[in-house]
Amino acid sequence: MFPSLPDLLAAAGTSPVIQALAIIIGTFILEDAATILTAMEVQTGQIAIPVALVALYVGIVVGDLGLYGLGRLAALWPPARRWVAVPQDGNGQTWFGRNVFRIVFVSRFIPGARLPLYTACGFFGASVGRFALAAVLATLIWTTLLFAVSLQVGHFLIDHLGEWKWLGMGGFVLTIILVGRIVASVRSPSR
Repeated sequence: MFPSLPDLLAAAGTSPVIQALAIIIGTFILEDAATILTAMEVQTGQIAIPVALVALYVGIVVGDLGLYGLGRLAALWPPARRWVAVPQDGNGQTWFGRNVFRIVFVSRFIPGARLPLYTACGFFGASVGRFALAAVLATLIWTTLLFAVSLQVGHFLIDHLGEWKWLGMGGFVLTIILVGRIVASVRSPSR
């Protein structure tokens, strides 16, 4: 009747649709790791580049729009409005509306900034159209760059580590995450 999980996982190896769905779900968990691991799968010949990139772009942009939507829903929920000090003069809405492109682009490249800033864009009612356009453009730039670097690293790991390539890729993912954490801690004030 319904395929089992092992059947679905086995089918993912040959089905671009299931591969794309797995990549999209992966972006909801950890975007950068999903991008790096997807590039590695492309490098091993398991996934085609167009399937990989389209799935990454779709998953990341849908996730970004989801964060915006959570902010918008919070703005409409009275208890959330009580938890957040909202300027009564509308300056928050004006500022986020005027700076939505800058906010999205800057936060795409600063680790840890997307969640608070994208939800704030939704909370303060920045234009969803401008937000979506900025999210698409920033995702195209960042994800393509990270994917290209990951392809090169994956090629090196396959050539030099053979069966140990996944350990090397795990180290690469960990390095990207740690560098992001270090950058985030350097830019935040001491407590």
